[in-house]
Amino acid sequence: MAPPVLLLHGFATSTERTWREPGWFDLLADARREVIGVDLLGHGEADKPHDPSAYANMAALVAAQLPDEPVDAIGYSMGAGITLELALEDPSRFNRIVLAGVGENLIRPSESTKILDAIEGRGDPDDMVNMHFKELAETAGNDPLALAACIKRERKPFAVEQLGAVDVPILIVIGDKDFAGPPEPLAEALPDSRVVTLRGVDHFGLPKQFGFIDAALEFLEAIPT
Repeated sequence: MAPPVLLLHGFATSTERTWREPGWFDLLADARREVIGVDLLGHGEADKPHDPSAYANMAALVAAQLPDEPVDAIGYSMGAGITLELALEDPSRFNRIVLAGVGENLIRPSESTKILDAIEGRGDPDDMVNMHFKELAETAGNDPLALAACIKRERKPFAVEQLGAVDVPILIVIGDKDFAGPPEPLAEALPDSRVVTLRGVDHFGLPKQFGFIDAALEFLEAIPT
């Protein structure tokens, strides 16, 4: 039997908005794949604490919801970073991984301070990326205080040398307009990876792109029947 597929969303969104609304759940069901959709702490239907210390180990909270057998995984943006954390801790958890909306940003210093400024009303109104994060944080169902606490959690960039231990087939999907790129420095640090770059696609529109959906499902051998 094919393994379940773990879906992890990005910052200030949810399983519902990132995966179910664009049709990922239906497509994976048509491919006869079980889906494990996890709302990250502070997001969606998960608890929303306001203490940054509660977010110290978000990866462990996801790991607790995984089955004993290996899974496939698709992580988008922050969810991709957490997927990579889990793979570093124990690569045997995964058969194959799709990392979406990430690239060099995972191995360079975090820009979380700029995002926090935007959420708390101190952002540059001319910085469209951060203003979009502000709009996301204020979307109905979100708790801006919980999201601010989440972004304050300590997160060090991945060290290039440590990524060599992630001996899992990985597909990186990113748009050529995505601020998280370029993808090559991340891909070069991973021992078994390849990149799909979508032309004219930015960070926030990626989950709805057919190019992303097709590439990810093909890579996971989860083509709907």
